[in-house]
Amino acid sequence: MRIRPAVAVIFLTATLSASVLPATAQASGTAAADDTTFSNVVVNGGKDIVLGPTTRKTVTITWTAHDPEGIVASWAYLWHGPNTDDADGILPLYPPAGTCVVSSADPTTAACKVSIAVSAARDFDHNGLAGAWKVLAGAQDTDDNWTETDVAGTANFKRYARVTVNASPEPVKKGRTITVTGKLTRANWESGTYTGYQGRPVQLQFRKKGSSVYTALKTVTTGVGGKLRTTTKAKTDGYYRFVFTGTPTTGPSTAKGDFVDVR
Repeated sequence: MRIRPAVAVIFLTATLSASVLPATAQASGTAAADDTTFSNVVVNGGKDIVLGPTTRKTVTITWTAHDPEGIVASWAYLWHGPNTDDADGILPLYPPAGTCVVSSADPTTAACKVSIAVSAARDFDHNGLAGAWKVLAGAQDTDDNWTETDVAGTANFKRYARVTVNASPEPVKKGRTITVTGKLTRANWESGTYTGYQGRPVQLQFRKKGSSVYTALKTVTTGVGGKLRTTTKAKTDGYYRFVFTGTPTTGPSTAKGDFVDVR
């Protein structure tokens, strides 16, 4: 956590609300004891942020800022890298205005929210940005003291994955061999396309006709270019699908079931 003096800040709010200000702003005043805290930091509702090559979406950060002197303003943004000085990714580059609402029952606490427009094509220029990002949160108290916490929370950005399936022959005689093929690909943010994901475990599942439940048959490892190929015995009519559970840098994917008529 770090504390900064603040200069030249114009506030447009009363005691019940405050504008979120960019963390790069400066304000006047003397540094005080480190008594500002941040809690309940949640990004995207606690869910992973999964992006395809051209995905655009709005990501929301919510948090609570507390200071015994009272909160005048607070802000937050996302960053990736070893530290904030050497970050290789910042979202947004220019933090947008957000809002903080100070509790009427407790003027030392503010519930804050900011929304960030994310574009994979614009903001993610290399695949190394996939994985854990951190949340920097800052606030200014009523004495014009500024405090920032470099790691107030975390968020996960992942590459979107796709898995396909095809079971054949169709129809097939009971007891004969069914060949199930498919392919696992994932978003390549550098090329703006989807490329094969090799060496990953993918589960083959089966759902009997008339049932709503899939059961696992076996696990298959993707080959060159993310290709999948395996066999199973035809027992009854039903649907086959491949399921990829994801990794720390890649989102999960489930193929739509492919029906096979067993005669």
